[in-house]
Amino acid sequence: MPSIVQVALPTPLRRLFDYLPPADSELPAVGARVRVPFGRQQLIGLVVALRDRSDVPADKLRPVTDVLDEEPLLPASLFELLRWAAGYYQHSPGDVMVSALPALLRQGRPAIAEPEYSWHITGVGRDAQIPERYVRQHVAMSALTQSPLPEADLQALGVEKPTLATLAEKGWLERRVISDAAAQPGSGASGALDLNDEQAAAVDRILHHLDQFQPFLLDGITGSGKTEVYLQAIDQVLQRGRQALVLVPEIGLTPQTIARFRRRFDCRIEALHSALTDRQRLDSWLAARDGKAGIIIGTRSALFTPLARPGIIIVDEEHDLSFKQQEGFRYSARDVALVRARKENIPIVLGSATPSLETLYQARLGRAEHLRLTERAGGATPPALKVLDLRNRRLDEGLSQPLIDTMNEHLERQGQCLLFLNRRGFSPTLLCHDCGWIAHCQRCDTHMTWHQGHNRLHCHHCGRQTPPPRTCPDCGKSEFVAVGLGTERIEQALARHFPDHKAIRIDRDTTRSKAAMADFIEQINSDQVDILVGTQMLAKGHHFPRLTLVGIIDVDGCLFSADFRAPERTAQLITQVAGRAGRAETRGEVVLQSHHPDHPLFRTLLTEGYGRFAEESLEERLAAGFPPGGALALFRAEAADPTLPQHFLQRVRDILKDMPEVSLWGPVPAPMPKRAGKHRAQLMMQAAQRAPLQAALRQWTGAIENLPEARKVRWSLDVDPQEVY
Repeated sequence: MPSIVQVALPTPLRRLFDYLPPADSELPAVGARVRVPFGRQQLIGLVVALRDRSDVPADKLRPVTDVLDEEPLLPASLFELLRWAAGYYQHSPGDVMVSALPALLRQGRPAIAEPEYSWHITGVGRDAQIPERYVRQHVAMSALTQSPLPEADLQALGVEKPTLATLAEKGWLERRVISDAAAQPGSGASGALDLNDEQAAAVDRILHHLDQFQPFLLDGITGSGKTEVYLQAIDQVLQRGRQALVLVPEIGLTPQTIARFRRRFDCRIEALHSALTDRQRLDSWLAARDGKAGIIIGTRSALFTPLARPGIIIVDEEHDLSFKQQEGFRYSARDVALVRARKENIPIVLGSATPSLETLYQARLGRAEHLRLTERAGGATPPALKVLDLRNRRLDEGLSQPLIDTMNEHLERQGQCLLFLNRRGFSPTLLCHDCGWIAHCQRCDTHMTWHQGHNRLHCHHCGRQTPPPRTCPDCGKSEFVAVGLGTERIEQALARHFPDHKAIRIDRDTTRSKAAMADFIEQINSDQVDILVGTQMLAKGHHFPRLTLVGIIDVDGCLFSADFRAPERTAQLITQVAGRAGRAETRGEVVLQSHHPDHPLFRTLLTEGYGRFAEESLEERLAAGFPPGGALALFRAEAADPTLPQHFLQRVRDILKDMPEVSLWGPVPAPMPKRAGKHRAQLMMQAAQRAPLQAALRQWTGAIENLPEARKVRWSLDVDPQEVY
């Protein structure tokens, strides 16, 4: 009989821990939670295995304190996926497994859902007249006019319980308990659109593989109707009594995605993202695990949601950097989703208008079926793109006169305009006009950004904020110059040039509240807004029918970078932003302002499209041995002492230097050598194949972890890094 309980605990240590069985209960099940002593504290972990012996002396073992679950929390396939991910990314297995659980389960709360409620509009409510100033009430009534909604969905739209209670007191809404019978997955799809030949062929190929593992790359130009392909494939999955997991890159896309799915399907749809409360997240998690939810929509971490009857996984905007976790457990949700689909033996669809070179390479090798959508849905015409040469032109806060004239033309035709600048704040640099002093961040090797609205200097890397100085610290003068452009500055210029048109700014500063993005989208789609200015938050997945002009203010800032992925990211960003224009009957126009109009990226992208650009870039990557033509891993280290990171990484290099088939680059200072008060360095590992790289990491990560120098720095290992910053 097993006498040792092996537990995964949320610690940085890359190992499992042995305990004796609890004194007053039976052995816990593998996959159940237990509370155990760890040093002077009590931790909650997951039982990974039951063994008959331990390498730890018997007198050093302590018993499990409590068994929290009678049965495993996770299905076996997901449990194995987490173990695989911990091994592949060389991360603590306990940290990986426990962090996959909702916060309340990590705290030891029971895995029991609270009663679910849905809100329904009454007959009196349908005739209610709500004053314009009650925005949240309008949002609630508008959403419920289409169909009843669970309370969690309304909260995702920014409608909180007090607003719903107020409407209920007036007799306009009523709340009902959602019964388990009503919550079972089903189809009930309605409002399906007619598919063109390419869409129909894509749906047919996906449906042909519903009972087996098959990756698909759905490569469709912006506006080609990829979402309709997803919806019709999911319809068939639901009709078979199975569940669909849909991953989107940003929280801002989740409410509109849920709303579209809600209009189409009669099943229970759950959202999983960081904007939910702990209680909401646990209830959604349990609904998915117990099979009550038919569709689960979420951001990166939703990948690890347990499913009772998995049927399909969809990763929308698969190229997006948001699918890569950049701190802690540094996994790629796209890549791990492929492994999960294989373990579940179900199809997976990776959709994008600008597929990553890694996914295109997998399609070239035949490991993913390449489905192409080359026409815009509904007969819409792709926008016309042109580069506007800024050389020798006068600029007014970054706006050229030809761009202003083009905006006036579109506004006169009742079109909307979008100005894109991937830099928030008013100005990225504050300069003393007399002596040249620049406002630097004292904790990072970077300038501080001036936010005029709050009159604060912000460091966008460490978060430090300070008021701007009244006089120059170096010369004592008080004349400062704001150098460079930010979205605040563009917004201010628009107020001067277009005083009769409403402009809104959408960036991280204006969307901090839970419902801000949903409010902006509602204003845009209800024709309350004429001009949009914002960052890459506007580049992803949004559909604005009246938007006919996109102006990219400063494309040059993206063209020159030491990162080998920079050209790919720039081409994706330009294509995605341009794709917001002309998605309805009126053809769109895209204007790119540049001082380098003859740059090779423009020549290929504008004349032959993203597909041709990707082919050329892929060949360059393969020739250089960079991903997908090779494998990378990046050791990072930081410390307050500037000598320690490089010293530690030199020891790492000494350990790894004799590994065959693995090249080492560094250690060198990081591209930003100092950040948040810490000095930083990095060491890159490169191999032609993943196997020798993984073998080296498996063999030596334990030894690196035990180095005396490892305790003097904060270090991390990033397998398949997406950024070297």
